[in-house]
Amino acid sequence: MTISENCLTEEVPKPLTQIVNPTKLYDPAPYGYSHVVIANKVAYIAGQGGEDSEGKLENDFAKQVRQAYKNLFTALEAINTSPNNVSKLTTYVVNYDQSMLETMTKELVSAFGEHLPAQTLVPVPRLAIDGMLFEVDAIAIMEKD
Repeated sequence: MTISENCLTEEVPKPLTQIVNPTKLYDPAPYGYSHVVIANKVAYIAGQGGEDSEGKLENDFAKQVRQAYKNLFTALEAINTSPNNVSKLTTYVVNYDQSMLETMTKELVSAFGEHLPAQTLVPVPRLAIDGMLFEVDAIAIMEKD
C-alpha cells in the first residue's frame, strides 16, 4: 500500500491474463466479454457463432457452423497459434437432433483435418443471439517462446 494525498490506496497488481479482441471479429465489449483470454500459455477462446465481422447471421445451420469455425480460426490467428494447438472444443447446438451431426462433422474435419481436438456437444434450447443456431468455444495451447 502507498500513501497518496492523505489516503491509503492499493497498488493495482499487473494482470496475470492477456485479453485479445481481434479486429476482424465483431466487438464483444457491448456484450460484456472478450474473444480471447490467455493465461499461462493457455488460450481460452469465447464462443464463436456464425456471425460475420459485422455481427450478421445467415439463417442456415451449415453456413453458421462454417462461419463459426472461420471466426475461431481468426481468433487463433490473432494470437499466433494454429488449429493444431486446439486441445478442446465445446459446441452448443440449438434444437439438436442426430441429423445435424453429419453437417457438424463435415465442417469440423474440413476445418481441422486429421488433427481433431477433444470435443463436447451440448444441445441447448437457444443461444445468446436470436437466430444463432451454433456456437463453439475452444481451449488452445500457445506456442512456446
